[in-house]
Amino acid sequence: MASVIIPEVVPPPEHDSETLKKAFQGWGTDEKAVIRVLGRRDASQRKKITQAYQQLYNESLFDSLRSELSGDFLNAVLLWTYDPPERDARLINEALNSKRKGVKYLQVIVEVACATSPHHLMAVRQAYCSLYECSIEEDIVSNVQFPLKKLLVGLVSSYRYDKDLVDMSVAKLEAGHLHEAIQKKELDHDYVVWILGTRNFFQLRATFACYKQDYSSTIDQDVLKCGIDDDLQALLRIVILCIECPEKHFAEVLHSSTETLIRTSILGLGTDEDSLTRAIVTRAELDMLKIKEEHAKLYKESVEDAVIGDTSGDYKNFLLTLLGKEI
Repeated sequence: MASVIIPEVVPPPEHDSETLKKAFQGWGTDEKAVIRVLGRRDASQRKKITQAYQQLYNESLFDSLRSELSGDFLNAVLLWTYDPPERDARLINEALNSKRKGVKYLQVIVEVACATSPHHLMAVRQAYCSLYECSIEEDIVSNVQFPLKKLLVGLVSSYRYDKDLVDMSVAKLEAGHLHEAIQKKELDHDYVVWILGTRNFFQLRATFACYKQDYSSTIDQDVLKCGIDDDLQALLRIVILCIECPEKHFAEVLHSSTETLIRTSILGLGTDEDSLTRAIVTRAELDMLKIKEEHAKLYKESVEDAVIGDTSGDYKNFLLTLLGKEI
């Protein structure tokens, strides 16, 4: 399901470190070498490269990257090179400390809590505490308003069972609880937060299926019909989508980000490279092949073509490398 292509024979991390050091020397940086090395290594290999680079040159690879690269290319390479739990912890902290607290910025928290494994979420929480000397929950409470904070804290603070275990009687019962809360427009009801935040993903998918069967509409459709807090509705829909079909959610993120790039470049406004980078970097080692299939099905366009049409230079080449395209 991963899109990133790892060579059959991977050089030792010391050799990769030497290649990177040479790429940084001279009058100009050899960006192609940076892409060729870091863009073709998995998380464990990249971690070994950062360790070897530090040992060989008594210098942080991240500091060297910051000195030699810039812009969206630098941001993408840094995010990719970080150990995944640290990367996601940094993304969450950036979202929580942004002056803009809309769903577009907070959805990264949902993605980590609902579209990755419980083990990964636990590692992200530990990395967050080490980096920022506080918990994700504390920062959510300090930086997010009700009712969004209640939902987000519920999602990040529990540990889900990670095996395929489903009780259909519980699924039917809890589909009823969810339907009742939605009908009463109580989207932050304790039942909603508790069910979505604690049940394993397989159980929740069964619950969503029961909901559709019993009430002749999908739960996300009913959430959007509530006509109350727009941000809560939108965030709750992302929660449901990340649990039920994460590849569809990320296909939507990719499409939305590239559409925004087209729109804003014409108008001369800011662009959405952050969302584009996040979606590709965080999913390239997980399920990007499924996301690419979903994107093509929904929008009749490949992710690669969208990236080629809306980005340029080394940033474009690096994203395409993570997508599995030979550059």
